[in-house]
Amino acid sequence: MQILKLLRRFVLPYKGMVGLNLLFNFLSTILSLFSFAAIIPVLQILFGINDAQAQWTALTETMSLQETIAALKGNMYFYLQMLIAERGSGFVLFVLGLFLVVMTFFKCLTAWLANYFMVPIRTGVLRDLRLTLYNKVVSLPIGFFTEERKGDVMSRMTNDVNEVEASIMSSLDIIFKDPIMIVVYLCTLFFISWQLTVFVLILLPVAGLLIGRIGRNLKKASTLGQEQTADILTQIEETLGGLRVVKAFNAEHKLRERFAALANTTRRTFNRINRRYYLAHPVSEFLGTVLIAVLLWYGGGLILSERSTIDAATFIYYLVIFYSIINPAKDLSKASYGVRRGIASLERIDVILNAKSNIVEIPNPKPLPAFEHEICYRDVSFAYNKEVPVLSHVNLTIHKGQMVALVGQSGSGKTTMADLLPRFYDVAQGCITIDGVDIRDVRTYDLRALMGNVNQEAILFNDTFYNNITFGVDTTQPAPGGGTWQQAVEAAARIANAHDFIVATPDGYQTSIGDRGSRLSGGQRQRVSIARAILKNPPILILDEATSALDTESEKLVQEALEHLMKDRTTLVVAHRLSTIRNADVICVLHEGQIVEMGRHDDLYALNGYYHKLVEMQNAK
Repeated sequence: MQILKLLRRFVLPYKGMVGLNLLFNFLSTILSLFSFAAIIPVLQILFGINDAQAQWTALTETMSLQETIAALKGNMYFYLQMLIAERGSGFVLFVLGLFLVVMTFFKCLTAWLANYFMVPIRTGVLRDLRLTLYNKVVSLPIGFFTEERKGDVMSRMTNDVNEVEASIMSSLDIIFKDPIMIVVYLCTLFFISWQLTVFVLILLPVAGLLIGRIGRNLKKASTLGQEQTADILTQIEETLGGLRVVKAFNAEHKLRERFAALANTTRRTFNRINRRYYLAHPVSEFLGTVLIAVLLWYGGGLILSERSTIDAATFIYYLVIFYSIINPAKDLSKASYGVRRGIASLERIDVILNAKSNIVEIPNPKPLPAFEHEICYRDVSFAYNKEVPVLSHVNLTIHKGQMVALVGQSGSGKTTMADLLPRFYDVAQGCITIDGVDIRDVRTYDLRALMGNVNQEAILFNDTFYNNITFGVDTTQPAPGGGTWQQAVEAAARIANAHDFIVATPDGYQTSIGDRGSRLSGGQRQRVSIARAILKNPPILILDEATSALDTESEKLVQEALEHLMKDRTTLVVAHRLSTIRNADVICVLHEGQIVEMGRHDDLYALNGYYHKLVEMQNAK
């Protein structure tokens, strides 16, 4: 049942390819029987044709199926006898050998065609699963990733996806390849000698039970293995991200020991999994050989006692077909283990695919026209968990064109207030409105289209300057100002004080900036992110401590770029350095999730309250 669900979920779009694969697998199996059939007359020629069988018989409509088949065999032997008498045994052996070669060629051709049509299924399923998973990850809210480790998410998107792809291929073999071969071969064996086949079928369940015990608990062990792989990826990601700190504190040995412990634990787990997995093949081969030996003893005894319904040559043909069942039976047992591993990985993937976003899009969103009047926080409360509130009953109105700064101690809720505006999170109580429209009643795409973000850490991508600056705009549309996008990008970079250092690079705007902009200084990264916001030209701007991590010289250049960016825009600033927001229209001082003071710099400083203490601590006055 799990196999059918797996295939219906992922393979249904490729049902045409599956049908062709099924057809050519069937043809390959039938042609293999014809190939094996050439063995009987070869043996008969080598050891002498049975004259009792070599009789010409006229076919009639009243003959039973068994009589018709016996007559066809007799006619074939009669024809071979006549051909041997006319052309000699060597010529007949040559013809039979040629027949064997031709049938084997077509058998191999159809087997290749079956795999040929399997390839698009394999690659298509892998692509579809990756796209589905990636699209889901991109659509999930930021809150989901504060609870999930990045390494674990990466493991599910790579290792688990590969396991599911292999499992689906195993499922296709279980349903469309190996069973066809086994059923066709068994039917042929029944036709040749039902007595021998019944004897074999009595022995098969015993072998099946022994093989089935090997796969027990494989799914549980596979889940544990994938979780441990995720732990390894998590430590790798943390090590690369914090390498500067690791070296500064001489902590390499600690990380080596921790990673070695993880690697050894994972090794032991996968030793158990793979040893059990690879045990299936030799066990099934050994049991198949035991069955062959028992069959030789039983069938040979029947032939020697002259109580058998088949002759020695046909018995050898029977053994060849029976031995041909062993390979698909072994593949079937290995595939069943692959399916168990894939099901375990799919359950881990489904944690992401079935994750519910708490940012809910309503069925009929309201239109959100261009921002005209004001943004209002009305009695807003929020908590990342139900026990610890971050914001409590906050009220704030930001008029169009104003620069509003949020200041306060760490943990007071400044960044949270900024994150609630573009709906990275939803308020727990109250509402946020733009021109009187609740932001939960509009499409998040329309809402975020009004906003540009510049964060404390400049988020750049391993791409060119040009592509990073145009990241937030649709370059298939006409460029602003009637020029080209290249001209628009350069204009934005000049405003952001980034043009000079960009053109100084080897390929200018087509120079790759490295992973997360690693080839740039902190100030350069920030100016590129400001250029990106300038090019988007949003009416609402959110600045989250955009200069707090910069040196004095870089801060001056970035602050100058920010002043150009904020001109004639509504700006919400999360400020760490108070000197950067002295000219703000409104400064909101947050303390323990509440706005405790609000006003302009001079007025707040004169109150001798929270803001005064913050300024004094920074020596900003």
